[in-house]
Amino acid sequence: MNDTPVTPPVKSGVKAPEGTREGASPRFVTGSIFWHILNMTALGALGLMALFMGDLANRLFLGQLGDERILAAIGYAGSVLFFATSVGIGLSIAATSVVAPAIGARDREAARRLSASAHVFSAGIAIAVTALVWPLIPALLAAMGAKGQTAALATTYLRILVPSMPLLAVGMCSSSVLRSVGDARRATSITLIGAIVNVILDPIFIFVMHWDLAGAAYASFIARIAMCAMGLWGVIKVHNLMAWPSVASVRRDAARIGMVAVPAVLTNIATPVSNAYTTATISTFGDGSIAAWAAYGALSPVAFGAIFALTGAIGPIIGQNLGAGKIDRVAQTVTDALKATVGFTLAAWIVLAVTAPAMARAFGLTGDAAALVIFACRWLSPLFAFLGALFVSNAVFNTLGHAHYATILNWGRATLGTIPLVMLGAHWGGAPGVFTGSLVGAVFFGVAGVIVARRLVARLGA
Repeated sequence: MNDTPVTPPVKSGVKAPEGTREGASPRFVTGSIFWHILNMTALGALGLMALFMGDLANRLFLGQLGDERILAAIGYAGSVLFFATSVGIGLSIAATSVVAPAIGARDREAARRLSASAHVFSAGIAIAVTALVWPLIPALLAAMGAKGQTAALATTYLRILVPSMPLLAVGMCSSSVLRSVGDARRATSITLIGAIVNVILDPIFIFVMHWDLAGAAYASFIARIAMCAMGLWGVIKVHNLMAWPSVASVRRDAARIGMVAVPAVLTNIATPVSNAYTTATISTFGDGSIAAWAAYGALSPVAFGAIFALTGAIGPIIGQNLGAGKIDRVAQTVTDALKATVGFTLAAWIVLAVTAPAMARAFGLTGDAAALVIFACRWLSPLFAFLGALFVSNAVFNTLGHAHYATILNWGRATLGTIPLVMLGAHWGGAPGVFTGSLVGAVFFGVAGVIVARRLVARLGA
């Protein structure tokens, strides 16, 4: 990592504020930063939890069918879908990084143009990734250890749901644009409507129509259509934050968006890659262990939704204050976000520790599979605080124009911080050791991320 002094990225391409310029008021440049973080994170967490709630609903309803192979299939498919979702998250981070500073500088014209370009960019990349993943589905599942009927079920699920990735990417991009202007409530409604549609359609398609696993996939597909429509309505109709995209403007903005989007996507897919390796390792301990891994994989994003939401929550706050030249508030945002991370982790840990047995029963797990879920909920959950620290650092890197730092640290965690630890865990502790090894690496890379992020922010005021 070089030591080049950091300069605010908004100086290039974003006009200086003008008192008469049409634009939304940058709401994050005044008032309590901690309150802004809590407010944005609370609504962001609700939205993000809603995004994962559809997956959780699928697994809970399918668990009622009493077939462990179906839960195992969802576990394998979830690793592939996690990759697709991570791509969407990376693209949405790029939208925030360009739109929020423009809002902070009160340049609405630039914000509308950049919003349009970000949506087109997100849709294009998502379509390309979908075209890449689609023919590789059987090979990806085989690489993770899926076999026989379990592999066939996972393939069916993915064949239906993978084509919805562009819809999800556009919906997430709209959500980021809405957060950039400070409308966290409407941004949350995007994923909330998706969760509502998913939960309503799941029992109808699974139990009434008897479509089983395919029914869950169709419910999620329709939910993503609803998310995309809700997001575009909020951006276009409510806030008028999307200019008509032109080839010239998209080409002009693509490099700027891509400077954040490419490393942000690479950063975000590091986790599903490490998750896929962990899934493959756990598969050697049988479908019961995979079912437990799938259950915890569905529970943790919901329980720790506030931590996962921090990156999206503080990005607009940092961006607006950066655009307004208020560097002291940028530094305070990092400090307050880390404090919030510890609080959110403690609250989620308490809830998971108490409800772990009930959660295992809700997924239809018994014996060793249930014991694995209870172990993870009660003993591994505190490690999410270090993941949260890494996520906060990612937001700083992305907004300050050093997204490659996030890429380096996240891939470090996905490789050096996962593979050897999972291997050792499997050798010494079996399936519980694999669970542990998959999270321990976050301690080292979370701390490293905070150190580097603080140095970058300190240079802004130098």
